[in-house]
Amino acid sequence: MPALALIPELKKTFERICYIGSVGGMEESIVKARNIPYYAVSTAKLRRKFTLRNLQIPLDVARGYRQAKQLLAELKPAVVFSKGGYVAVPVVFAASALKIPVVTHESDFTPGLANRLIAPKAERVLTAFPETAKRFSNGEYTGLPLERDLFCTDKASALVRYGFSGEKPVLLVLGGSQGSAAVNAALNAALDDLLPKFDILHLYGKKNKPLSEKKGYKGVAFENEMRFAYAAADVAVSRAGASALYELLALKIPSVAIPLPADDSRGDQIQNAEYFAAKGVIYLLYEKNLTDKSLEAAVSSVYADRFNFKRRLASCGENDSAARVAAILCSYAKR
Repeated sequence: MPALALIPELKKTFERICYIGSVGGMEESIVKARNIPYYAVSTAKLRRKFTLRNLQIPLDVARGYRQAKQLLAELKPAVVFSKGGYVAVPVVFAASALKIPVVTHESDFTPGLANRLIAPKAERVLTAFPETAKRFSNGEYTGLPLERDLFCTDKASALVRYGFSGEKPVLLVLGGSQGSAAVNAALNAALDDLLPKFDILHLYGKKNKPLSEKKGYKGVAFENEMRFAYAAADVAVSRAGASALYELLALKIPSVAIPLPADDSRGDQIQNAEYFAAKGVIYLLYEKNLTDKSLEAAVSSVYADRFNFKRRLASCGENDSAARVAAILCSYAKR
């Protein structure tokens, strides 16, 4: 989504914009819906717990590199923009071999493995957090690109979209693009306590099912138009991926962040959440402490203190990162 947020700005300079993603990746339908040409290459994702599938990684990366090199030779791009995921590694290495300039972007507080591999091949490493840029000799802080539509969607149309009357505040629950078993389970157990106070919009993930048919609960597997979900929300519960946190902060939505535990990740979500919790702009609830009671208490506390949260959130200015990143990319097109 941060990459797609750049498109309106990039169209001012670039004649063609193409997207390279994974084979069968969920991004494919989103990208194609915006009439952007989509190309797929083989990818390999490192699994942090031992599995025989990791032994296949070198072969998958080599295959993706060959595919990307052939594709880039045909497309002849002026510049390659990488968001630093595992899909980007073979593409960036192929671009480097073809002498195509690369600009990469790191969303999280600490750089992931992909961007650590990509950084030496990149002209610049752009970052969402100021401190992260200092980790790279070619680092530059730009913030995280956000889509302009997020800032201009009205609450009334959002409530109609989800069938809410507006008589109660709306609790938005985000478990990430795939959903979260832990968040979903805690919400399910807390529904009877939360529904008298809130209408609940629950993005539960494509691999899961809605929790209830009770009045006031609306379950959505995946929302392509997140601007409506955010416009409806008075308070939110979210995982602590950088994109979700930056969107919630920019839109001044008081939020409870439940980061993925370190055992299930590289700890990036914990670092993201701790960074913003230290600034007082989110409420941090560690998954090890997540129960129906702690979830209900956190949501109720944040909503009760929403005016103070909004006062602190006022320091999170409206995001202009898309224009900043696009300007850097466009500078390479003019060389």
